[in-house]
Formats: sequence, structure tokens, C-alpha cells
Amino acid sequence: MLSSRPDGDDQILTTREAAKLLGIAVSTAQQWIENGALPAWKTPGGHRRVRLADVSALQRERTGLKNADSGADPLDFLPDAGSALPNREYARLNALRATGLLDSEEEVVFDRLTWLATQVTGCPIALLSLVTARRQWFKSRSGIGLPQTPRSDAFCSHTIAGSGPLVVPDALLDARFRDNPLVTGTPFVRFYAGFPLTDSGGFRLGALCVMDHEPRLLRERELRALEELTAIAAEEIRRR
Repeated sequence: MLSSRPDGDDQILTTREAAKLLGIAVSTAQQWIENGALPAWKTPGGHRRVRLADVSALQRERTGLKNADSGADPLDFLPDAGSALPNREYARLNALRATGLLDSEEEVVFDRLTWLATQVTGCPIALLSLVTARRQWFKSRSGIGLPQTPRSDAFCSHTIAGSGPLVVPDALLDARFRDNPLVTGTPFVRFYAGFPLTDSGGFRLGALCVMDHEPRLLRERELRALEELTAIAAEEIRRR
């Protein structure tokens, strides 16, 4: 049974009612509330309540009827219930959407940076990735034809979970990656090094990374060069 808020005509729902309207499990609705994807408040008795208008807005996003900032799938900006960054993921995804970069055209300014990354490290592959809720999309890429991968396969998803660089000397010896499709199949990644791309709000939107088909390490000057290239890319994104 739906009821109205004391301060207006908008109906309020329980978490279970909201989940039913959204076609998701109650546990998923609870996670979305915790992530901030679904606004809610607590009654004096400690029960969660949700506005029908907020549920309807989320429904429109999920069905593609509302995405004014880019042509990307609205699900790109809807946190997964099992998000590795539950407290900030919704805000991070909103920050990514605000850049307008997702699924945008190639740009020389970013292509120069990935090319330089291959030159200063000697790695055959360099990527500038943007990590959404469900995929990593490559704003720029050098040495690889893939335009994107599922987030579940993304090394860069692990990179944005930390504040510093992620270096994987040999993916086959790393339990996190040895069964990864990008390791066991094309492009047969063995080495990875990436720095997170951080915006002005401190949100890690993606990464600038290099990969190799052979195990290896980067020298200190090569890591420093990759860090500087990442900083240039981040500064460019902040100007958007």
C-alpha cells in the first residue's frame, strides 16, 4: 500500500515496494540505497523509505529514456550491487558522465599520450581507459584493436580501487589475473602497469596503462614517465 509524504503528494514506498517496481531483488535495492543510487531516508522507527518520483527517475535511466550527458548506455552509470567502491561509486560514475568523454570521438591529445607511453616504456600496448559500472572503454589505445572490455576483465578496475600505481610483473603468477580472458586469450597480457586518472574531485575515472605480452618490470624512470603522462591526461580531462 503506497502512502503520501506529509509535505506533498509524492508517494512513498518501502524498500521492498521499490525493488518490485524496479524489478530487482530487495538486497540489490538496499545496496543501491547505500551507494546513493536510490535516494532514501529513515523513519523514526529506523525503516527505509523511498520516493516514488526517485524510483521513476531511476527506471527512466535504466530503460534509456534519460541520459542527457552522453550517448552511453544508462547502465554504465548505475552501480552494481557488488561494487568494489560502494561508498563513492555512484558519485564517481556521475563524475565520469559529467566529462562527456565516454563513447566520444578519438582525440589527438590523448592519442599522443598513449603513443608516448609505448615509447618511454617499450611496451607494445598502451591504453587510456574510462571505467564504467559495467565496462572499461578506451578513449585512446595503441597496439590493440579492442575498443572496450567488460569491467570484470579490466585490470584498470583494480587500478582505480587504489590511489597509486598497479604493477603486475607476470599476470600468470597473480591469482587475481591468471584466469582473466585477456591473459588466457587475445591479447595475451602478461605484464601490466597503470596509474589512475583522477579528476578535480578526487574521483578515479579510469587509468593510463601499458601492457606487454611478456613478463617484465619497469625501471624507475619509466614508471615516473608513465606517471607524468597520466598527470597530463588527467589535467586535460579536468578542463572539460
